[in-house]
Amino acid sequence: MLTLMQPPEIYEDAESLGTMIASLMHLIELKSTNLFLHSHQVANYAVSVAAKMRLPREEIERIRHAAMLHDLGQITVPNAILAKMPYLSTRELSVYKNHCNAGSNMLENIACCQELIPYIRYHHERWDGKGYPKRLKGVNIPLGARIIAVADHYDRFINPCTQNWAKTKPEAVRELLSLSGMDLDPEVVRAFIDALG
Repeated sequence: MLTLMQPPEIYEDAESLGTMIASLMHLIELKSTNLFLHSHQVANYAVSVAAKMRLPREEIERIRHAAMLHDLGQITVPNAILAKMPYLSTRELSVYKNHCNAGSNMLENIACCQELIPYIRYHHERWDGKGYPKRLKGVNIPLGARIIAVADHYDRFINPCTQNWAKTKPEAVRELLSLSGMDLDPEVVRAFIDALG
């Protein structure tokens, strides 16, 4: 039977995955140095949370790789729209929101990236089911995507290389707590705050 899926052994080739991620990160850096730095920060936070939640090492690595590429689809969003964030028209917001699908679609035919796709596609889903692109709710959102969502929110609040930077660490933690149970998984938020120390 002819299939586009590759045999499981191909997913274990860490060298090709590392090479692929390095190439894709270079594309992100060409788009925006700030987006590149944000991607690294989100990956660092996501790994800390996954470790705090005592996830298996292989899953932590998967989450790290997906977190690095979570905003890959933003390379398809025009710079004029990214520069206006968060003040977008309805049409511009629609273009921006498509970055989750665009990023995961870019990886569809790359065998070593298959396990990363759900984490990238669903990192803007919300715990209460009001996110995008599929309006998944609660535990229907893959755990890796929920972890990346918390790390992404925090980094946007605290990191000077992101457009929303305006909060101190305690303010950003309070913001996460206020989003817990609505936008974000409460268990992941608790683990994130514990990991921050």
